[in-house]
This record gives sequence, C-alpha cells and structure tokens, in this order.
Amino acid sequence: MARLRPPPPHSILITGASSGIGAALARRYARPGTHLALGGRDPGRLATIAAECRQGGAYVAEQSVDVTDRAAMAAWIGRTDRATPLDLVIANAGTAGQHLPPGPERTRTIFAVNLDGVLNTIEPAETAMLARGRGHLALMSSLASFRSSPNSPAYCSSKAAVRFLGESLRPRLAKSGIVVSVICPGYVETPMTAGVHPRMPLTTSAERAAAIIERALARGSARIAFPFVTYCLVRVLAILPSSLATR
Repeated sequence: MARLRPPPPHSILITGASSGIGAALARRYARPGTHLALGGRDPGRLATIAAECRQGGAYVAEQSVDVTDRAAMAAWIGRTDRATPLDLVIANAGTAGQHLPPGPERTRTIFAVNLDGVLNTIEPAETAMLARGRGHLALMSSLASFRSSPNSPAYCSSKAAVRFLGESLRPRLAKSGIVVSVICPGYVETPMTAGVHPRMPLTTSAERAAAIIERALARGSARIAFPFVTYCLVRVLAILPSSLATR
C-alpha cells in the first residue's frame, strides 16, 4: 500500500496542549494561516500557550476540557470541526500517574486518560474526516509500549494499547483517505517525566521532540519513534526472553 502523504495542515487540534510535548507542538504549528484548537485541563497554562501561539500569527481557540469526559470532548471537537474542518488531530494528552497515590484508582485513572482520552479524541474526529474523505489522526504512544516495566505497568500497558490501536486503524482508514500516525517518544523533558526516573537516558527536550514529530507527520509516517538509539534498545528488549529482559 502506498503511503498517503497528507497536505500541509491548516486546521489542527491538540489535546494536552497546556504543557510538555503538546505545548511545544502548538508553538511549532503556530504560524499565519493556521487555525489551532488547543485543549488542556489547566486554564491558566493553556491561556499562556494560546497567547504565545497568537504571537506566532495563528488563529487560536483554547478549551479547558478533560479528555476523559466523552460528551464534552465530542461537543468540543464537533463544534471545532464545523467551524473549520480539521486537517490534523493530535491525541496527545497523557499521564504517568506520578502525582497519584498508588493503588487501583491510580491504574484506572492512567487508563482513563491515556486510552479512553485517545478514543474520546479520535472517534468524533474520525467520523467527521470519514464524511469528507480526508484527514490525519496522530496518537501519542511511547517507547514504553514495546516492553513493560515493573515500575510503571499501567503506563506501559495503556501506551501499548494506544500503539496497537493506531497501527490497526492505519490500513483500515487509509482506504478512506485518512492518515493515521502513532508517536512513540522516549524520555522527553516534560512535567510528566519530572522526578519519574532519577537518571533518564538519552533525554530529548520537548522542543526537539516537537520538531521531530512535525517533520514525520508531514511525511505521513506510520510510526514516529525516537531517539533512534533508545528505539533500537527497546526493540531488542522486546524480543529477549522475559526473564532476561526484566532483569
């Protein structure tokens, strides 16, 4: 199957845009002629990012929204798409649950944000894109999706579900003119990773990550995995015997 190369996006929706990779992507796409719909849970931080993007020349509409609220997400995305049909939707919002107390509720919260949040983002966008036969969906997974860790089982497994979801949707939706990309970053300097690991190897800045992602999305890449060395290491870990890989 030939790769679909999406046209340059003019209307872009990003969840989790108030910090980290989401904020860096918003700033990256902020240019004259671009419509940005930015979603996040922190109204103050979101307003700051929106103001920065307006300075870059973009038209920006921010929305304080919880990705786990299915009805609110559908209303926001539907309203945004009707105003300016969406070319690119980046389901970026996620959590490692580092600020939550350990226990079953922490696991459920991580899955609600990382998996349900992605579904609540892409499903209404997919419906709109199918109706016009074009569009681009980008799902934020992680290199942690290739090998589980005993330190973060909920995070790894939720991101694995997102990766499998996106990679399964790609060939199916390609028949309808919709591109699906799965983003798998390694360690990126964001509020989410702060304090998670004392010595994070091959760490990438959020700005560098956004630049890599933007270029790969412009090519319509199926999987955007970086840094390359870390990607190779996790692929090796994934094929090792479980006892050896865990050790």
